[in-house]
Amino acid sequence: MATGNNIRTYFNGTWHDGDLPVMNAADHGSWLGTTVFDGARYFEGIAPDLLAHCARVNRSATALMITPTVEAQQMHDIIWEGLQAYPENAPVYIRPMYWALDGDELGIVPKPDATGFAISLEEIPMAAPSSATTLTTTRFRRPVLEDAVVNAKAGCLYPNNARMLAEARAKGFGNALVADALGNVAETASANVFMVRDGEVFTPIANGTFLAGITRARHIDNLKAEGVKVHETVLSFDDFRQADEVFLSGNMMKVTPVTEFDGTPYQVGPMTRRVRDLYWDWAHSTR
Repeated sequence: MATGNNIRTYFNGTWHDGDLPVMNAADHGSWLGTTVFDGARYFEGIAPDLLAHCARVNRSATALMITPTVEAQQMHDIIWEGLQAYPENAPVYIRPMYWALDGDELGIVPKPDATGFAISLEEIPMAAPSSATTLTTTRFRRPVLEDAVVNAKAGCLYPNNARMLAEARAKGFGNALVADALGNVAETASANVFMVRDGEVFTPIANGTFLAGITRARHIDNLKAEGVKVHETVLSFDDFRQADEVFLSGNMMKVTPVTEFDGTPYQVGPMTRRVRDLYWDWAHSTR
């Protein structure tokens, strides 16, 4: 399913125009969901942290027992080659993907060195600086490593995210603030989360139940470089009810302000705007 348009696909060593079919019905990934991906962004002629996203998809593959077949730097260079077909001002979502091709004698454990690989590029607009979302709670929680492959950006994790989002939307909200197995805030259904209180920034500590994102880390580094105190710590839902500002962090939109959590309103405040400005200034400094 295409989310955007103007799609290009890298498969079997070359770039193709369009949304090319790449998986077979009997592939292990089609049958048992052994798929991983990563997401990076190209906008305004830049692709911030692209190499880090390429390295992470290889780590995700390894976590799902899929043999990665393309070195991160080589993947980075292939992606840049594919991006040359787009205008500099095109907003492109960059998605490298692996999937297992074959299984063992029971068909369950992926066979080593039997890997599919593709890259999908598609134009998807960046969110406007004025865009925002709202949050509610959800009965669904983040799993732990003993239950699911939470140390990978794996396709098999996303049906749980979809349940969270569907529940939130049915309640009239844009996203869900999600708990870990102990009931502490982990992230949202689609992005990492930050809160601001008394001029300091707080985000849930990476405890292995969610991916602590590349863009999340970039925001933390940018804020600390500006002298802002950033705390990675255990946070409760009550902490978020007492916050001055809340914003989401993810590769797709970078910074998304939150204006409400279950009836608690927030301003789109100075720290949220500062985080966005810092990110854009840093991203353009890497050109």
